[in-house]
Amino acid sequence: MAVPATPSKLQPLLKYLDRLEARASIECLRELLATSTITISDLRDFVRFGPENYQRNLVASGPWYEILVICWRSGQRSPIHNHARSTCGLKVLAGVCNETVFEHSTCGQVVAVSTSEKHTGDICVSEDEDTHQVSNLQAPGQDLVTLHIYSPPLRAMQQFSITGGAEEWRPAVAVFGLGEGI
Repeated sequence: MAVPATPSKLQPLLKYLDRLEARASIECLRELLATSTITISDLRDFVRFGPENYQRNLVASGPWYEILVICWRSGQRSPIHNHARSTCGLKVLAGVCNETVFEHSTCGQVVAVSTSEKHTGDICVSEDEDTHQVSNLQAPGQDLVTLHIYSPPLRAMQQFSITGGAEEWRPAVAVFGLGEGI
């Protein structure tokens, strides 16, 4: 399959990201996503869903960033994870995203401390040891599409379970392989 062309509305964002010489700050990603006017229709060529797991669709990348469109069917969710050594910003393009934030207990297990709904246009950001899970908890037939910027590209992260401690460090591609969820 041919790689879709990068949408022209994304060019100002790419121009900025291509000039990065280090990791973008969490404030920077929040601002970039907040001022972006890109919509789901601009990215329609990157909207592809996986039958069993959410699907990550690469839009653009450089040494200090990676832009993905992630597509979620009802009931699909990420593992509980962090973004070790990377900053992540996501913007909801369509649907309702549930983000559950976790803290680490003294015995080593993760504990959910909050869940919030993010609607079309809403943004959430996280970095390093911030631990969360992203889910599409909408009714069957209701899809979720999110735009993500990772800086630098997410190459390793930790997964967690509510029934135990952290799993070993895992390459992000093994966990979040492009074109598929987990």
